[in-house]
Amino acid sequence: MTHVVSIQGLSKRFGRIQALSKVSFDVPSHSIFGLLGPNGAGKTTLFSIIADFLKADTGIIEVLGIDTTNIRQLRGRLSILPQDARFQRNVPILEQLVFFRLLAGRTKQQAREEVLKSLELVGLQSFAKRRVGSLSHGMVKRLEIAQAFLGNPEVILLDEPTAGLDPAASRQIRDLVKQLQESATIIVSSHNLDEIQELCDHVAILNLGNLVLSGSVDEITLADREYNMTMSRPLQNNELQQISSIQGVRSIQMQSHAGAGHGKSSAEYLVKLNLSAENVSQDSVLAAILRGVLDMNVTPRKITEGRSLESQFLELTGGQNNNP
Repeated sequence: MTHVVSIQGLSKRFGRIQALSKVSFDVPSHSIFGLLGPNGAGKTTLFSIIADFLKADTGIIEVLGIDTTNIRQLRGRLSILPQDARFQRNVPILEQLVFFRLLAGRTKQQAREEVLKSLELVGLQSFAKRRVGSLSHGMVKRLEIAQAFLGNPEVILLDEPTAGLDPAASRQIRDLVKQLQESATIIVSSHNLDEIQELCDHVAILNLGNLVLSGSVDEITLADREYNMTMSRPLQNNELQQISSIQGVRSIQMQSHAGAGHGKSSAEYLVKLNLSAENVSQDSVLAAILRGVLDMNVTPRKITEGRSLESQFLELTGGQNNNP
């Protein structure tokens, strides 16, 4: 798999604070890559170094094979949407964005064509002559993304693109980012872990300046996944051993009595399963478990997933989930 961003041994210190410490990971081409971490983890510092707003103490960042210390060579190919992006409220959208493209060396005609194309992409072309101050918060977010995509950059950094949006507007932004994945590699930070798990195909988790986990979302959430299964009766030791012998089952244990009604028939018993699908699919492992318990005349009443990207994140960061 081709990598378009390579980060190797990146460190940055601010006085006594070690913002980043020997961070290394790669971002695959045309991925939507999630950058996660609690406050103070180093996400903003990392974004700033990639964009060459800050200089690293040690380490190398290459974007599209170019060292970011030569950021001018990435002009038009790398774009960033900072969380605190701002527009002039009383200036029309088209006028502002055309001005940005003129600064990038486009002719007035080229700038206008690029801006209208980008606005159409985010559904704002009919608002081109409106003043920014007349837009809703969700529309301003779409405008910010339109700005980030001006000139068809190949790598885009989005810092909290759905922050402050209602669920419907957040969904629109996520759908838009997914559409744009065809033409660019996108690195996005977000405090919403469920959103990252839905949107991203790869992630890196930072904590206190250190990289604690990096890889594909499927690898992270499927390689060591937990399930809770409620049963009509408890499994005996020999039955637990039989289920544990199924390929892909790392462990199984009777967790607790899961609740009862007014009769024995309504009682349920909770079994905790830890699965690994390194050589076999999760679905086939679960199917084998269900066949096994049915053969034991046990009725599985409910299966719920007990492990997610969020649970991994909380475990690795000491229970913190306070991303800005």
